[in-house]
This record gives sequence, structure tokens and C-alpha cells, in this order.
Amino acid sequence: MKAEWELVQRAKQGDEESFAALVEQNQGRIYNLALRMTGNPDDALELSQEAFLNAWKGLGKFQGDSSFATWLYRLTSNVCIDFLRREKRRSALSMTISLDDEEEARQAELPDERFSPHVEAERRERQEALRAGLNTLSAEHRRVLILRELEGLSYGEIAQVLGLEEGTVKSRIARARLALRNYLKKQGNFFDSSTSIS
Repeated sequence: MKAEWELVQRAKQGDEESFAALVEQNQGRIYNLALRMTGNPDDALELSQEAFLNAWKGLGKFQGDSSFATWLYRLTSNVCIDFLRREKRRSALSMTISLDDEEEARQAELPDERFSPHVEAERRERQEALRAGLNTLSAEHRRVLILRELEGLSYGEIAQVLGLEEGTVKSRIARARLALRNYLKKQGNFFDSSTSIS
């Protein structure tokens, strides 16, 4: 696999194969980000393609101050926010989110067929409660929480992606966690200490 920087330089000179390689390297994570933000596979596919199209058109403006992947996250995030604003949607997000800052707790939870029906029902109930809680957040608060908790970006990376100060990112994440925690408490779905927000 060629280095990202080399592929970007060649793509900037109009090499479509190099750009195709960049798309291939990043398409999974970009699609997943769009899916988490919109909650709809068809919309996510369309928006991730739109983000890549914007990247191709805007390659000349990419200065390399951040990684190409970080720049793509920003483009995708912006495309999704514009879409959500246009559609005035607050659709469900198909994910389970951790509510703390631990590295190992930041992965999306995948269904396990070995779960008993009782455990699976509880897991689905928690997932639905978290979806509903995330849908009560503003698009901006939901976006920072998704980038932090599900995509695993650092505060600095999120600041780069969104063009914000790092302090603003930390503040938005703290407010988003608090709002989500309060929603879950109000609904009687604040499960246990492992899901507490610190």
C-alpha cells in the first residue's frame, strides 16, 4: 500500500488511480461515520460518495496540515450536518455508545448470537434508550459525541475536523454527555456504574 502522502500528491496532479486508492483506504470508516450520523444506510452511502466527490474537487485546497483521513472526516461530517439540517431529521443511530472516556469502551457493540434471549433483549433495550437519548441532542452535540466515542478521535483531532478550538470541543462533549445522562436518568434507563458519564 502506497503512503497516503504520496497518493495525495499524485491525486492532486490528476491521477485518478491514486485517488481511487485513497477512497479504498478510507471508504469503510467514512461510510460508518455517515451511517452513525444519519442512521440510514442509503443516505450514508449517498453522503459518503458526496464527501469523496467533494474531496476530489477540493484536492487542490488540501494543504496537508492534517492527515487526509482527518480532512475526509471533516468533509463527511459537514455533508451529513448539511443533510440533517436540510431534511430536519433526527433519525435513529444504529449503535451502542459508551458513556465514558476509556479507550477500550469506545467500540460499537456488535450483536452476539450466543447471547440468551433475555440478555439480548436487555442489550436491545439499552441500545434503544441510547439512540433515543442521542436523538434529543443537537446535531452539533451529537456530532462531537460520535467522533469522540465511536470514531475514537482525540479532542485535538475533533477540533481539526470541525474547525473548532479544543476547549470548545471539550465543552461540547461535556454538555452532550450531561444532557444524555440526564435524559437516561429521567427515562429510568441509567443502567449501572459502567455506563456513567464522567
